[in-house]
This record gives sequence, C-alpha cells and structure tokens, in this order.
Amino acid sequence: MRVILLGAPGAGKGTQAKFICQHFNIPQISTGDMLRAEVQSGTKMGEQVKSIMNEGKLVPDDLIIMMISERIQQPDCKNGFLLDGFPRTITQAKAFIEAGIKIDHVIEIAVEDQEIIARLSGRLIHPASGRIYHKTFNPPKNENKDDLTGEELIQRKDDQEATVRSRLAVYHEQTEPLIAFYQQEDQQRSYPSPKFSRLVGVGNVDDIKKSLLDLLEK
Repeated sequence: MRVILLGAPGAGKGTQAKFICQHFNIPQISTGDMLRAEVQSGTKMGEQVKSIMNEGKLVPDDLIIMMISERIQQPDCKNGFLLDGFPRTITQAKAFIEAGIKIDHVIEIAVEDQEIIARLSGRLIHPASGRIYHKTFNPPKNENKDDLTGEELIQRKDDQEATVRSRLAVYHEQTEPLIAFYQQEDQQRSYPSPKFSRLVGVGNVDDIKKSLLDLLEK
C-alpha cells in the first residue's frame, strides 16, 4: 500500500497517517526527517543537502526524488509506505511520476477553512508536558491553567489565528492544485497514476478511520 495524503494543515492528516501506517504495517516517510538524517550521516549527499539548507535555499526536487527512491528500497517498505510532506506542488508530483515511482492511492482529507481555524486557533498547550487542551472542545478546569500542575498554558505561534490563516493561504496557492492534478491522473488511468479519493475529515475520529479504511481496501 503506497499512499499520499493531501489536505490543509489541521485537517487531521497526522492522526490518519498514524492509523494507516499501523494498520498496513508501513513506514511514514517524512521528507523533513530524511533531509535531517542525510545531514547527520555525513555522506556526500548529506554534505550537499547541508550546504543547500545552510544557505537558506530549498533542496531541489530531483535530489529529494533521488532520496525517496533510495528510501523506498529499504526492507521496511516491502508492504508499501506513506509519504509525508511530498509532493507539495504539481512540479514535484510530475517528477515523481517521471521517476516511475508508483503510488496506489491519493486521498484528500477535506475540511473547510473555518473548521480548521476553529480547531487550531483554540488549542492551548502545557509547555513542560506537551499536554494539549482546546478552549471549546477540551477546556482546562481552570481557565488557561494546566489541570495537573496549575501552570500557565500557552498558545503556540503556529496556532494563532493570523498564522493559521497564512498557512491556509499558502496551502491553497501551492498544494491544493494537486487535488485537481491527481483527479485528472485518476481519470486517465495511465501507469503509474494512483487512485484518487476524497474523504470529509469532520466528525467522529473512529468513523473517519473506518471510511478511510473502506477506501484503501476497495
């Protein structure tokens, strides 16, 4: 099972990715983790990646494709894999296809912007433990205080409404076009085009997991 999950930040991709990987016994391949591992490895490619990142530049698509191609040859990918953070653009998606890397299923987890803003901008965190609360869905017993320690809760910058709206704007501009791209690929049914499905990511988490499993096991 080779899977790509698409969806806006806060749509629930992380929760569903963990479920898919456990159910199908496949690794979650993060391009960010791969880049950090390459830098730490001290290999020739790692030195190249380090130099690019130190200059504040984006690692070229062809280099990331090469890294992914090597990564999916490892034994833990024998049952497949789930890609995290790639592709982000149509250019990257086309490069993936041109490299002959087959993906079985692309799934969009669809959630409206206002729902995402409500989800993320209401989150509070206890810095020392990582415990997460929500102003509406899981409020602390005492306002802005951790239930166990009584210490102050904070809102991460990434969860502030202005930041959430900015992240959504970037997603709509850069990554959302992938949805139409993969829909068209699915309709053409040419190798190695994946099956595309859309799943509404609102409601009971277990119900969403069941719907996701139904899509993947068809």
